[in-house]
Amino acid sequence: MTDARQTLVLGGGCFWCTESVYVQVRGVIDVESGYCNGELPNPTYEMVCTGHSGHCEVVKLVYDPAQVSTRELLEIFFVIHDPTTLNRQGNDTGTQYRSGIYFTTPEQEQVAREVISELTQSGNYRSPVVTEVVVLANYAAAEDYHQDFFARNPNQGYCMAVAAPKVAKFRKTFARLQKD
Repeated sequence: MTDARQTLVLGGGCFWCTESVYVQVRGVIDVESGYCNGELPNPTYEMVCTGHSGHCEVVKLVYDPAQVSTRELLEIFFVIHDPTTLNRQGNDTGTQYRSGIYFTTPEQEQVAREVISELTQSGNYRSPVVTEVVVLANYAAAEDYHQDFFARNPNQGYCMAVAAPKVAKFRKTFARLQKD
């Protein structure tokens, strides 16, 4: 029996918020906060925060496509962040907060482009979708203190103000995809 797991990396602003949602998705086996598609190997949070390293704050998802499809993961992604703001999510600004889909297979790229095309044609957004769709490159895991941040710090101010509402929106919109 072959291992059907796949890896998809998403940048939707602060990785604490994105991670807090995807750890709750049925079929997602592992979620890791990290950095990708920048110039430097193994960047630190401090390097990425300057906006000069070229990296994006991301979550790396390892998932079982028999339980959750790439399309479903992307549908969640487009509900929990604003894909129309270039290099910004709420008060978080800089290239490190850009909206991005970093694929590891040609099929993921195809699905991403299809979903973005459907969103664009839907007229649901007043501004164009600016999410970049590029192959994953130069990924590095974030420091340990960033992993499972929301789960360990649910009462922290940023978590309460930004991450918790995203989790609530996921639970309301995608109840069928929640882990049991």
